[in-house]
Amino acid sequence: MRASSANSVARINIPASLQIGGGAISLVGMEADRLGMKRVLIVSDPYMTKSGLPELVGGILNESGISSTVFGEVQPDPTIQNVVNGLDALRDFGSDGLVAVGGGSSIDAAKAISILAMNDGPLSEYMGYDRIPFAGLPLIAVPTTAGTGSECTKVTVITDSSTNIKMMLLDPHLLPSAAIVDYQLTMTMPQALTAHVGVDTLTHGMEAYVSAKANSMTDVLALSCIGLVGRNLLTAWADPENLSAREGMMLAASQGGMAFSNSSVCLVHGMSRPLGAAFHIAHGLSNAMLLPSVTEFSILGAPDRYAKVAATLGWSIPTDSVETSCVKLVEGLSKLNADLKVPKLSDCDISRLDLENQLGKMAKDALASGSPQNNPTVPDEMAISDLYRRAF
Repeated sequence: MRASSANSVARINIPASLQIGGGAISLVGMEADRLGMKRVLIVSDPYMTKSGLPELVGGILNESGISSTVFGEVQPDPTIQNVVNGLDALRDFGSDGLVAVGGGSSIDAAKAISILAMNDGPLSEYMGYDRIPFAGLPLIAVPTTAGTGSECTKVTVITDSSTNIKMMLLDPHLLPSAAIVDYQLTMTMPQALTAHVGVDTLTHGMEAYVSAKANSMTDVLALSCIGLVGRNLLTAWADPENLSAREGMMLAASQGGMAFSNSSVCLVHGMSRPLGAAFHIAHGLSNAMLLPSVTEFSILGAPDRYAKVAATLGWSIPTDSVETSCVKLVEGLSKLNADLKVPKLSDCDISRLDLENQLGKMAKDALASGSPQNNPTVPDEMAISDLYRRAF
């Protein structure tokens, strides 16, 4: 395992304020007022806008004397054009702050809008690590899915449609100023979305734990995330109104976000972004599809850590050897996907020929992202192409 040594320094960045628990949404006005917001752009997506939640948030803000308007055009896997349109809406309203309401896409778009409000573009100039010169406008993140953990991360992923590349930006300036983590907002998630973002959360915890940049702080968060998923995901999927399971998954999502944002994601995410860009597959689903086969490939680089993951999920017992625990982990991940009815690539209207035609670019883009280099077993392009085929 190429993890950080005991003497190395780990930089930890998390939001300055987290309101966690059922009913926390009622505090969004208080947080906005604390941050000095007077005119707020609420960033969301068409589905959430139709649900009325952004309007509800606007009402709570109004009670604190804060005016707002809704930009509800964010699409899944947001694009540069989404960000530009949101920036136009922000400037038209004269906003001095943002509230993101929705899943990771809405929060990611709001982060990019916030940054471009205070930094000259284009956004592509800030792709990579620690490249954003100035802090953006204050942002409150209100997640409505228990998956991405974006409310707690210094990461945003925005698609450049001109190059068909998902740009990853990682910088402390991308951290939300505050997060409202209210599990009650996840109660109406469709069953399939609960599955996909739930396995996405597990991926965050696992990759943070096995990453070359893992550290003592992220290890605690990652293992707690993994344990919460093991205890709650199947219940939240099978019994959507189970409050305890929903609460557990929401907490897991935020912990997973804190963990990977301060450690690193690895090969699953490195491969997931190009896959999503090529075939327009949602981020959580592409992670879930890739997790079993990528884990099997990666185990030799960190067998003890993967064995610990199996134990934390409750899939191995203390008397199991490391090798047996790792076998149980791979089998368990495949069974979890099957139990949650997570599709394979071949179930997504993608032909084998479609996949083969994209393999070269996807493998190159995966390596170029930098994430696979943090993996316990570092792949080359050929290995990545083979892993895409195995996920088919």
